[in-house]
Amino acid sequence: MKLFDVYPLFDINVVRGKGCHVYDDKGNEYLDLYGGHAVISVGHTHPYYVEKLTKQLNQLSFYSNSVINTLQIELADKLGRASGYDDYSLFLINSGAEANENALKLASFHTGKKKVVSFAHSFHGRTSAAVNITDNPKIIAPINHTFDVVYLALNDIDAVRRELSAGDVCAVVIEGIQGVGGIQLPDDEFLRRLRDICTETGTVLIVDEIQSGYGRSGKFFAHQYAGIRPDIITMAKGMGNGFPIGGLLISPMFTPVYGMLGTTFGGNHLACTAAIAVLDIMEKEALVDNVARVGTWLIEQLKQLPGIKEVRGRGLMIGIEFEESIKELRTSLLFDYKVFTGVAGTNVIRLLPPLTLTIDDAAEFMERFKKVLSKKQM
Repeated sequence: MKLFDVYPLFDINVVRGKGCHVYDDKGNEYLDLYGGHAVISVGHTHPYYVEKLTKQLNQLSFYSNSVINTLQIELADKLGRASGYDDYSLFLINSGAEANENALKLASFHTGKKKVVSFAHSFHGRTSAAVNITDNPKIIAPINHTFDVVYLALNDIDAVRRELSAGDVCAVVIEGIQGVGGIQLPDDEFLRRLRDICTETGTVLIVDEIQSGYGRSGKFFAHQYAGIRPDIITMAKGMGNGFPIGGLLISPMFTPVYGMLGTTFGGNHLACTAAIAVLDIMEKEALVDNVARVGTWLIEQLKQLPGIKEVRGRGLMIGIEFEESIKELRTSLLFDYKVFTGVAGTNVIRLLPPLTLTIDDAAEFMERFKKVLSKKQM
């Protein structure tokens, strides 16, 4: 049997990781400035993380959601305190796409409506409803077109007001920071006014923090720069440091009913253990503060480099945009200088390193990046 060939792959077999580095089967060391799509939050093979998961695996890996799981309760308590949302409820699933699916379902239950407002260049997943609110027609199959979606320009509050004035919109869904869209930031004032309009019109506000959340922006959630409180927050990626887990933080305005949401594997014992370990490490090592400090330094350094159109981002969610395609530059960075980075579109390099990145790690990246840029300009 062959694998279903949907991923363009680099010819590199990563077999080991430690901290902000990974190693291939030939013994080459790479600086990881991508964290496997913003998934590695507390670093590869953090000793505490490995210890906690190993211990839990030797006790119990899984049982269903038909019995009490005290690890879920512990996770909810720690997550509420860490995020500032201890008055919200937690629903656990396995991925970011699932988080957005359940958020949309909950919003539709609550309002009795199904029209959704999303934003240009947004990405919310590749599954049923989530892909229908993703602004990429190439990945939306006919079966996904099950409800009306309107895509508005990011930061256009007048367009939002006009669209919501009819009173037929179930939810507005917006990323804390657009990732796949090229590290585009919603303005803080736009988010504040968006919150007000959603409240005035009875529209559910869903903030997708799957990539931008869990400390990546220099705050626990990126929307907290604007001082707003969404009705639903979706999260995944850095939540489990590579172990599949996702979640919804749900406002007290929603009333749970048995069976309205459900999952087989969501919130299983191993997933909760991974997520608890991540929060423990984030607190003990003050990683949100580290992200703010190292991210500010790195963005300032990048803005001083010649030949770059724009540097955008917050914390350790950074986009480096060029006038021209970055394909050759990124390939050279990977194969010649052993640095993993991400991409958005054809012209933007994305940096999404572990939250444990140090100033020394960032300085090492800058040295290698400068060499690639110098070679490009020759």
